[in-house]
Formats: sequence, structure tokens, C-alpha cells
Amino acid sequence: MSAISKPDPAEKFVGIQVSPISFVDEGVDAVLDTLKDRVGVNVLMLGTVSWLGLKTGRSISHKLDGWPDHGVPEPFTMKGGAYFNPDPKFYANTMIKDFRATDPEMEGIDILDLVIPEARKRGMKVYPELMEPFFKYAGHGSANTIEVPNLPQVMEIDCFGRPKDEPSTSNPDYRTWMRSMIEDQVRRYDIDGLMWCNERNSPLDQMVQGQAPGDFSEATLDEARRRGIDTEACRRGLIRMYEFMQAAIAGDAFDDGAFIEFLRVLMANPEVLIWERFWLKRNKDLDREIWGLIKWCKPGLPVGLNVWNRNHFNIFRRAQWPWHEQTMYADWVKPITYQHQSGEIWAKEFGFFHKSILRDFDGVEAAAVMSKMLGLGAPPLDRAVQDGMDPDVYVYGQCADALRGVHGKAKVYMGLGIDAPRVREDQAKCTPDIAYRSVMATYRAGGHGVVLSPNYASMKLTNLDGVANALTELGLK
Repeated sequence: MSAISKPDPAEKFVGIQVSPISFVDEGVDAVLDTLKDRVGVNVLMLGTVSWLGLKTGRSISHKLDGWPDHGVPEPFTMKGGAYFNPDPKFYANTMIKDFRATDPEMEGIDILDLVIPEARKRGMKVYPELMEPFFKYAGHGSANTIEVPNLPQVMEIDCFGRPKDEPSTSNPDYRTWMRSMIEDQVRRYDIDGLMWCNERNSPLDQMVQGQAPGDFSEATLDEARRRGIDTEACRRGLIRMYEFMQAAIAGDAFDDGAFIEFLRVLMANPEVLIWERFWLKRNKDLDREIWGLIKWCKPGLPVGLNVWNRNHFNIFRRAQWPWHEQTMYADWVKPITYQHQSGEIWAKEFGFFHKSILRDFDGVEAAAVMSKMLGLGAPPLDRAVQDGMDPDVYVYGQCADALRGVHGKAKVYMGLGIDAPRVREDQAKCTPDIAYRSVMATYRAGGHGVVLSPNYASMKLTNLDGVANALTELGLK
């Protein structure tokens, strides 16, 4: 095991993602004093706009994990929205205007105005933390109803002409709303930076998962045609691939097996890859636009990317999202490595492939091969959920991969899971030792900092003590 070079305290970046509700439940002073003095946090990643409990609510897995040893131990009937006060002048060019959160607990509270002055007194930085999709994201504790006027008018359309359950990022109103909401916060508040996360499934992702692919809304079709794409040929190709995936998942027989049949359908319908490439570029364009917008408003403001763990669990996405490219529109990157939770996520991600194009292979053997291809160091598939991922292998390896990929053009702040929500009773649990070893693995690999994730409201202070012990040992607390 390699030795750790003591990090420079002057460059300390120890962030934590935190909900607005925690400051109401516990009080601003109590939260900030706990995070600064007990844990060693100096950067607050504050959820300012979301309809997802994982970003702006209390614990979404309390039924499995119990309530943490702080905060209010009862469900929060979160309605979601903006937890700051949007200035109407920024939203003149979009029909999405009324999205202020209406949770009674947050009435009259602008979370940025509430937290920033007290954070400043303690030498702590404040970054708004935003994640797309904002709405109806399975597994993230989405609000049951989204009370945003006009939102249903901007939905994606699948290849069969049916509305999907997410807004189209090509829709000019929706895209303008995102840019406006970010400009509003950057211009009006004394923030220290912004963290952006983009977690959208590509058409190929959707089909492997058994969904009909999109997006064939008029706005997306217009954009594709301007780029010289035959949209109808792409739609036909995607329908053919969708039909194959459905047949594979259903167990239909193929003369040469499912994997060869997948390649055969792909080669006969290259438009599938044309549409996938178009979708990918359009998705990355959104990240680039947000980067440019922020730099226009405040050129020196740091912008970070919160990078989906599916990018390193999925062979297609690993090829699609190289680190060096992301440094073109990020000052730092945060690879998500929620180590105790990630065994289940890896098993689920591999499961999509094993149920479709890799269904003819032994699962344990195929997962071991894929893990090696991806450099995960994952435990055997039949123990992944229960064991989770070893921080000394997984966190260390992903940090080293990111550092190698950014070529010194961006900082790497590892996203470490502290009580990330579990979905199964037999799933590995977070412990102080896991938290401690995750921090140490980050700095042993040469990482520049950590972001404790995904939400302080679900973290046990006893597990955060493991972080504090590591930071003390590193001279950062």
C-alpha cells in the first residue's frame, strides 16, 4: 500500500452535500458548528433547487437505515422547488416561472441568505449543488406531484410518439429555465462556486434497461435535422434495436446467441449509433453551456462536475465520458464512489447487461471480466451487494483513474458515500472504518479533496467521526 504525502492545509477542500431542511431542523449555528468543529468540513454543497428528497429532504431510506443521530426523526413531506427566492427578471424568456418551494417548513426562508453569512463567519465556503434531472428520478425520493405550471408541455417523446417522464433538455423553455435559474443564483448571491450534476440515460442506456428510447420531441428533431441527421431513419433503427432488446430480455432464442444478435442488429442499423452520438453531444452541450454561462457572469467562479458512478460501472458510458474531455468545462470533478452502497449499484448495472446482451454467459464469470475491463476491483457478483466495494481498492482506483484522465487540468475531489441510502436489508452498511479508509484512500491516490455525500440529513455523526479521524491524521482538522 502506497504511503500518503500529507496534503497542504491551505489547499483543503472537504465538502459535504446538505439539504436546506437540515438548517431548519437543527438550526444554522448547530449544523455549521458540527460540520466545521466535529467533522472538519470547510465547503457546503447546498441543495438549492430540487424535487428530490436525496437533495433537499431528510433521509429517504430511514425504513431500512433508521434515523440518524441528529435532526428530526420523521418523514418530510417535501414538495420541492427553489429554496431560494427566484428573481422574476431572470425568467422572462421561459414559460417556467413559478417554481418556488412551498414546503411550510421553509416558508419565508431563502436558504442562501440564511446560510452564507453564518458560513462566512466560520471561514466556510458555499456552493449551490444542482442535479439534472430535477424531477421524478426513481430512487431519489422524488416528490409525488410536481406542481410546476407548464412543465408537462416540455416532456421528452419516445420513438413511438409517446410522452416520457422527463423534460426534454432540447426544449428551449426547459433549457432556458435551467440557465436562468443558475444565472439568478450566480449573479445575486455571494457564492464560492457551483457544482453541477448531469444524470440522464442515453437512448442505448434506456434500451438496455428495457425502456423505449427518446428523445423525439419536436425541439430535438429540429436540432438533429440542423445537424444533417435523418431523424426518421434513426427512429426506425431505434425501434428495431428496442424490439431486439425486448426479445432478449424476454428470453427469445437467437441462432447465434444474444450478443452476436446485438452486434448484427447494430451493424444493420448504424443509425442507432448516429442517434446515440447526437444525444451524447447534445447532453454534453448542456454542461458546456452552463460552464460558459457561469464564467460569463463571474469569470473566477469555480465550476465542478458531480460525475455519475454509472460512467465507471457501464462499458458504454466509460467510453463515452473520458475525463480529459470533461476538463474542458470543469475546474474540478467529483467522481461518485458511494463505496458501501456501490456493490448493489454495480450488481444492478451489470444486471441490465446480463438480462439482455450478455444473458448467455455465467453471471459471476461475466461480471468478473467486466469488472477487470473497467478497473473496478469489484467483489464476486454473488457477494457484491452484501460486501459493498472495498475503499482501499475501489475509491483508491477510481481516484487514480480520474487523476490519470484529467492530466493535471482539473482537481479531483472524491465523492465519498456516508450513509448513502440502501435499498435492501442485506446491503452493506456504512461504518466509521469505511468512512475513515475512504478518506485515506483518496489522499493516498493523490486526490485533492473529498465531498461527503449524498446528504448530511441521512448521515450518522458516528460515521462522520471516521472522516474526522482521517482528517486529523492528515493534518486537515
